[in-house]
Amino acid sequence: MSTFPENALEQMRAWVLALSALCVAGAPAPAQDFPTRPVRIIVPFAAGGAVDDLARIVGGRLAASWHQPVVVENHAGAGGNLGADLVAKSPPDGYTLLQTTNGQAISPSLYRALPFDAVRDFIPVTQLVASTLVLVASPHVPVTSTRELIALARSRPGKLNYGSSGVGNPLHLTMEMIKGAAGIEIEPVPYRSDAQINTALMAGEVEVAVVPLATSLPLIMAGKLRALGVTSAQRAAALPEVPTIAESGIAGFASTSWQGLFVPARTPRYIVDAIQTQTGQALQTVDMRERLKALSYEPIGSTPAEFEAYFKAELARFADVVRQAHIPPQD
Repeated sequence: MSTFPENALEQMRAWVLALSALCVAGAPAPAQDFPTRPVRIIVPFAAGGAVDDLARIVGGRLAASWHQPVVVENHAGAGGNLGADLVAKSPPDGYTLLQTTNGQAISPSLYRALPFDAVRDFIPVTQLVASTLVLVASPHVPVTSTRELIALARSRPGKLNYGSSGVGNPLHLTMEMIKGAAGIEIEPVPYRSDAQINTALMAGEVEVAVVPLATSLPLIMAGKLRALGVTSAQRAAALPEVPTIAESGIAGFASTSWQGLFVPARTPRYIVDAIQTQTGQALQTVDMRERLKALSYEPIGSTPAEFEAYFKAELARFADVVRQAHIPPQD
């Protein structure tokens, strides 16, 4: 029986080892190797608002899981588009995340041109939460219900003001939907965040606003803001005595909001999956669910595929909302 010379066998072993090393070098790093340095969460709104608050809660939990710092950075401006553009142009390595609202699905129908493509330049990672908005009034305004607000607005057309965090923002669009359904005129006053809107309401600078329940609930409970109606189809567990807008004279009205994570396009799939897995696990822990429940958030933690499908459906839905609200294209 023939045999290979000893040196030939050694050469073959060397070639096999070299080929194996090349294969390993060319393969993506395992998910457990991510992250190996600090991660940034870009919030495209001012500090102190609902998105900023949730980002710090989620970021703290991810930092504990990853054993790496998670830094929340606020880049407010252009209705959330400034921060979104920063992420779109960041390296696709998973170290720069965008946490934003359904405003990301509104901008393409609202602006004449964007510095990014909302679909092609991002990968949807996971929907973090679904949330309820609430129509609130300043304590300086003599209304205690949505019906009373509608009556007051009709008696003083164009004389009342509402706080808005930017044209096309979900808070702005929801208020415009209420106005259109009720046939009333209330003028918008722009602010940089829902936290600033709440301050303006308490000071009497504006009469009413649609704001996130998460950040307004403590002020409502303290009597500093007056809840008129929640925008969801059902009453909010945190405010069971406050009727829905639909119960208050605008039949069939319902509007909810959401927050989600996005990363730049071309981010490796194993990194996308790693971020979603850790985030989803964090959202489902008992203490996190209780914390989110106290803020009137419903934790979601959807897969990238589920969130992508939902995001595309939201793009179509808000295109209809913007058209029906007759909002002119923004520059």
